[in-house]
Amino acid sequence: MWYVYILSNRAHKLYVGSTDDLVRRYREHVERRFRDSFTARYTYNRLVYCEVSSSQADARAREKQIKGWSHSKKVALIQAENPNWYDLARRWHRLLCLD
Repeated sequence: MWYVYILSNRAHKLYVGSTDDLVRRYREHVERRFRDSFTARYTYNRLVYCEVSSSQADARAREKQIKGWSHSKKVALIQAENPNWYDLARRWHRLLCLD
C-alpha cells in the first residue's frame, strides 16, 4: 500500500509527497531528520491530507498530478476532507487513511 500525503506548516504552505510507510515518513518530517531538506527548513509538521494508492507508480503519478495544481486547488482538496486542517497524525486510524 502506498500513500500520497500533504503536509502543512503554520503559514499553510503545502508539501506533497508519497511513501509506502506514512508513519515513518511523517516522523522523519516532524523530527526534521534531514536537516537540510525543504520540509525541515520550513517546519512542515502537520499532516492535513492523505490518500491510499495501490502501487508506487499510481502514488507517484498522483503526487505529480497534485504538485502541478495551483495552491487553491490543493487547498480545496484538503478542505473537502479536512476543513479545519487538523493534524491527522494525532489520530492514528486517520493517519493510516482507514476512515
